[in-house]
Amino acid sequence: MSVLDALIIVAAGLAAGMMNTIVGAGSLITFPTLLALGYAPVTANVSNTVGVLWGSVSGAIGYRRELRGQRRRVLVLGSASLMGGIVGGVLLLTLPSSVFRGVVPVLILVACGLVIVQPMLSRWVASRRRKPVEHGGAALYVGIFVTGVYGGYFGAAQGVILLALLGIFIADNLQRLNAVKNVLALVANGVAAVLFVFFADVAWLVVVVIAVGSVLGAQLGAHVGRRLPASALRGLIVVVGLVAAVKLLVS
Repeated sequence: MSVLDALIIVAAGLAAGMMNTIVGAGSLITFPTLLALGYAPVTANVSNTVGVLWGSVSGAIGYRRELRGQRRRVLVLGSASLMGGIVGGVLLLTLPSSVFRGVVPVLILVACGLVIVQPMLSRWVASRRRKPVEHGGAALYVGIFVTGVYGGYFGAAQGVILLALLGIFIADNLQRLNAVKNVLALVANGVAAVLFVFFADVAWLVVVVIAVGSVLGAQLGAHVGRRLPASALRGLIVVVGLVAAVKLLVS
């Protein structure tokens, strides 16, 4: 790896760490960067997952204030992310990447639509429940599991999908849900990263360089993200999701 390549990857990691903490879709920066620098697709994917994982840890720590009082919620939904991440990681190691290629942009576009109508859907879900469910109920659990599968397999814009689901099924402040999103993405990516370390070809120098950038970017993202009002955060989620979907469709 040349010095110039390292600087490019650090910059991509910085941007990805910031974007992942606020919204998601940071892998749409780092993954194409690694491909452009000549890394094989699977090596780039697994190395990117292991590298941005440290940014996810940093982002979760950066949002620790918003996580207070959500221990049970995180534990319940985290188990769904854990199982989904394992399944997704195994799928990446065993199936061709073309399997999800056509589905991913559609998932992201659906998530963007859900974010737009999320306040209305949240009120509808709440009106049909006899009492609030802290962890969102069975439908959210299944949704988090499926998103975890996607996160372990590829993960770009995983945060967009998670925030859409959390906002619909849990009546809470969007910033607090964003903090939960960061932990759920960390769990799914983390368990997949463990699988990749043992069973895939990881470019460790790439991992270190991405990790440095993503850790710094995540702290910056936490600082900026918690200052965004709910409407601005929701708008940013939709914009990033649309860009991600278009980019994946074009590529």
